[in-house]
Amino acid sequence: MGLSGGQPRRRLGVFGGAFDPPHMAHVALAQAAVDQLRLDALYVVPTGQAWHKTRALTPASHRLAMAQLAFGDLPKVDVSDVELLRHGPSYTVDTLHDFQARGPNAQWFLVMGEDQAQALNRWHRADEIVKLAIISIARRAEKTRAEAEFDPKTLHGAVWEPILLPLMPTSSTAVRQRIADGEGTDRLVPDAVARYIDQHQLYQTTR
Repeated sequence: MGLSGGQPRRRLGVFGGAFDPPHMAHVALAQAAVDQLRLDALYVVPTGQAWHKTRALTPASHRLAMAQLAFGDLPKVDVSDVELLRHGPSYTVDTLHDFQARGPNAQWFLVMGEDQAQALNRWHRADEIVKLAIISIARRAEKTRAEAEFDPKTLHGAVWEPILLPLMPTSSTAVRQRIADGEGTDRLVPDAVARYIDQHQLYQTTR
């Protein structure tokens, strides 16, 4: 579908997360989303007030700075503080509305991992989310036998498009725990992020 004058719709993505801290799998997913979804731009959005997190997040200024260090050099990727500036809980549906107001004629993609997709039906106004954007789920190119295959049929009413990623067994939780235990990040986060964590002495105790 094109716009008047025959111009194609811009393809824009939103990739949200706590990024506490951002790690190499996050960076790989952002790059894969731009390449595989043929995005004109991808907005990386650090979570503001996370309604679904039981632990306190690292202050927003640190998470924004780390996200800028992790994603700042990727072509077509922009780190947005839209949720950090919003008062009250951060809901993805509100973020999508904010971006759609800026690009009302664009085709929007919501980029997420399989673990997030499994819980999408429990997100705030999930039925509205799937109408605002194509759901683009990161799927590992290789799976262990113990890993259940994600069934997109659980996303009622959603249009979805997969993003294939190599197996990258890491998580922000694991990175925080390694640092709290006095271990190195062992290339689990970008070098600039590792230096920032060390400089600001983040995650020195288990969070």
